[in-house]
Amino acid sequence: MTPTLPFFSIESLSPLYEDVQTSGVFPDSKFFTDCAPKSDPAAILEQYAQAKKQAGFDLKKFVETHFDFPETPDTNYQSAGKPILQHLENLWNVLLRETDEQPTTAQQQPSTLIPLPHPYIVPGGRFREVYYWDSYFTMLGLQVSGRVDIIENMVDNFAWLIDTAGFIPNGNRSYYLGRSQPPFFSLMVQLLSDIKGEDILLKYRLQLEKEYAFWMDGEKELSAGPKAKRRVVHLPDGSVLNRYWDDRAAPRPEAYAEDLEVAENAERDAETVYRHIRAAAESGWDFSSRWFDDGQNMKTIITADIVPVDLNCLLYHLEKTLVHIYRLLPDHVPVEVFRDRARRRKNAIHRYCWNEAEDFYFDFNHAVQAPSDQWTLAAVFPLFFQIAEKEQAEKIAQHLEEKFLQAGGLTTTLTSSGQQWDAPNGWAPLQWMAVQGLLNYGYAELAGRIRENWMALNEKTYDATGKMMEKYNVMDTGLKAGGGEYPNQDGFGWTNGVYLKMNAL
Repeated sequence: MTPTLPFFSIESLSPLYEDVQTSGVFPDSKFFTDCAPKSDPAAILEQYAQAKKQAGFDLKKFVETHFDFPETPDTNYQSAGKPILQHLENLWNVLLRETDEQPTTAQQQPSTLIPLPHPYIVPGGRFREVYYWDSYFTMLGLQVSGRVDIIENMVDNFAWLIDTAGFIPNGNRSYYLGRSQPPFFSLMVQLLSDIKGEDILLKYRLQLEKEYAFWMDGEKELSAGPKAKRRVVHLPDGSVLNRYWDDRAAPRPEAYAEDLEVAENAERDAETVYRHIRAAAESGWDFSSRWFDDGQNMKTIITADIVPVDLNCLLYHLEKTLVHIYRLLPDHVPVEVFRDRARRRKNAIHRYCWNEAEDFYFDFNHAVQAPSDQWTLAAVFPLFFQIAEKEQAEKIAQHLEEKFLQAGGLTTTLTSSGQQWDAPNGWAPLQWMAVQGLLNYGYAELAGRIRENWMALNEKTYDATGKMMEKYNVMDTGLKAGGGEYPNQDGFGWTNGVYLKMNAL
């Protein structure tokens, strides 16, 4: 789906774009993609073509001359001596971004930022824009803080993105327009509905339907031919489940050099590798051993071959939400259709993702028609959405306690690959999904231990640094979290939100 507004594309600055991104003049590849041209991009390219022929040409100085740099993250914001809860309340205003000015022509929008019509919360650090699935967990904290106005503004922004771009991008940057992120919009609408009443569900009905259409695009073409189309996968028994995908098969602009290196080492078709990398970026788990064919190395990435258990649980919730909305309407016409869709998806999740031998939920590799062997916290999603049977929940709880629970909370996977969504790291959203999922089935004691371990690590780090972090090392709470394409970020939206929500339990 192509956006209707004239968003500026960083790729339009080729070959300057590729030269900067492969030069290493900026340590973070995302930096240049967030710069804004000071004048007409075509004129800048003409000047670049001439300037680089000159002796002593300095690429970094050229960029400094012709581009406005993005704001430097306020990594020094601390609340020394203030209680952690006061720090978190203060942080909302630090992370708040006011309404962006709306462009009417491409010339008025010489930046990759997609301007949003309402205020929003950014995660912090290098993440200067709103992010899709991050925002749900941020909203949990805003709810505790009584900032319902910001929650509604952010839901309105996502509804605007659906209407404008046809879906919710990874973040409000033009270089994210090939992919989305885990579909938490229905949970955001449900959260706002819990606060303001069921009319909220009706208010966002059309956007929820468009969100569903985006994820199911290609479904009608599957029965006659391919096993997979865009984000939809047709399985041998006729079941339809979903995968992550990206419509673009090229290096990510914000990680251009990194993606080139992976493709060069992969010894496969480069476009296929780029597609798998971008699909992993859509998953939010960028990157993790769960997407690697050998369970260890990025060069074996096969994300688009994987049917993820968590994604399909989220789409089950979207289907159930639409059922609820249709029941509120006078004619009730689509109720049975979506009730059947939700029922069939739930059955397919059990059939393809539940492993009887291991008593745990795993992703399913549709390319080889076999379950993954990667143990991950994605298995808590069937608990959160109450898809698991009582006996399954009992087994999952045992595995969480015996395999995943650490001094600082739950580790994301059991694999240490050097990637940030692997051991020894723990992430706020997965702690919350696990805790709430366990509470749904009556495992209050285990949920309480996970909560206490996670909150204690947050507090320990805050006492030492005056900051909240994007992720934590939950196995050795004396060490900082690491791995991934960039340093650990502070701020941090979803950590703040989950801490506040857990503190309110």
